[in-house]
Amino acid sequence: MTRTVVKRTVDMQIISDWVEPRSRVLDLGCGRGVLLDALVQSKDIFPVGVDLDFDKISACVRRGLNAYQGDMVGFMRTFPEGHFDRVICSRTLEEVPNPGEIIAEALRVGRVLTVGFINHGFWKNRFATLVRGRKPRNEVYTTEWFESRPTNPTSVADFEHFCAIKGIRIARRAHLGGDWKTPCNFRPNLFAGYALYDLTR
Repeated sequence: MTRTVVKRTVDMQIISDWVEPRSRVLDLGCGRGVLLDALVQSKDIFPVGVDLDFDKISACVRRGLNAYQGDMVGFMRTFPEGHFDRVICSRTLEEVPNPGEIIAEALRVGRVLTVGFINHGFWKNRFATLVRGRKPRNEVYTTEWFESRPTNPTSVADFEHFCAIKGIRIARRAHLGGDWKTPCNFRPNLFAGYALYDLTR
């Protein structure tokens, strides 16, 4: 099993533990539907995905998932308040031009919002930028700048500050070390490689 697959497995397991059985789940930036498909199998959810990439949406449809190709915010605006039990934004917010707007709309249409992101404040990222003056490349950021996003790198401290100023309640959180497997309970802004949050209004 590759390191990328291991990371995806741990991420998905935590999210699965948080999802209620037979709940209505919207996955923003659903990709090829791997997470939604796993939740259908483990929690018997009612899934809906949205992504801009036509090929990824086609892969979702082949999995038997309900999926929509288009803009996330525009799609969410077609639903009434609290329509979904849970909205998931796993590794998505770093790649969109309007993360604050997406979070606000997701909290309108969903009772709970699950957010997962790479922690840009991880100590190796800081060290690489300071010493090498280049985009970090390590077990957290595994690609060169020209091979990857994010456009909005954020840290644990940045995200929790955002929640505080917007009046968003953090219902629970999980921080993982640089290996994305080991729980990180000490100074996560410095030592966590990945962070997961459940948010509510």
